[in-house]
Amino acid sequence: MVLTSLLFASTLHAQKGKLEPLSEAQIGKIADAGGDPDTRIKLYAAFLDEHAAVIKGLMNRMKSAARVQRLDSELLNFTALMDELGQNLDTYSERHADLRKSLKALTEATPRWHSLLRALPGEAGFDLERKDAIESEEELADQATRLLTEQTEYFRVHKDEAGQDRAEPK
Repeated sequence: MVLTSLLFASTLHAQKGKLEPLSEAQIGKIADAGGDPDTRIKLYAAFLDEHAAVIKGLMNRMKSAARVQRLDSELLNFTALMDELGQNLDTYSERHADLRKSLKALTEATPRWHSLLRALPGEAGFDLERKDAIESEEELADQATRLLTEQTEYFRVHKDEAGQDRAEPK
């Protein structure tokens, strides 16, 4: 019985440590977008907007332990999702995929997320996660702005590659 209790406790601990910022349906949408970088980036931005709406909704609720725990969880997921999007941007930029449309939309979305995170008052239960989310958002915003500038220049020079999902070596 003790062994079963320890096994159950370790399973719960492992589940708690694993972040799952996307639902099964969202994961399916990302998978369906497959090799279309613009669609994937737009989906990630939409999912981040959904998390931002939840965070905003929790801001005005009465302070409670449940609210703090939910904000902590939402901020962790929000940060993980921004980091995952940043990794996707790295991959697509290495391939010279034309991301200009989605990058423009992303550079317009990041200030909204930044304002939301800055407006969220820090509390002991989620202040570290709030700071991590702000840092992650700033990195994503910088990355999107930098990539948009780089891609604008790259596709100005390589007009024949514009609109492609992946530039093939020549």
